[in-house]
Amino acid sequence: QVQLVESGGGLVQAGGSLRLSCAASGRPFGNYFMGWFRQAPGKDRDVVAGINWSGSSTSYAEFVKGRFTISRDNAKNTVYLQMNSLKPEDTAVYYCAARRSDYGLYHYWGQGTQVTVSS
Repeated sequence: QVQLVESGGGLVQAGGSLRLSCAASGRPFGNYFMGWFRQAPGKDRDVVAGINWSGSSTSYAEFVKGRFTISRDNAKNTVYLQMNSLKPEDTAVYYCAARRSDYGLYHYWGQGTQVTVSS
């Protein structure tokens, strides 16, 4: 089992920045591909970004490219999502997730952290 706990959400004005953190415990963190997702009220959950076990490969949804950066520190068992140039449409609950391989379903999910961007 892997337990994931997100933090760093909050209220920010449009154009501002936030850094989300996801702390993992349980099985060795470095074995897992990590992803960030978000879900706005009344909408489906969308993938935001992903990072492989070493951090050498990252991927982003088109709507965050150039604004968000995913990174990880395996020594701290933590994955980050740096969010810059935030827009009101970025308002959502953000979740981190882990899976055992670079592809396929995610096996573990955090409880989410709320990000609200005011205009």
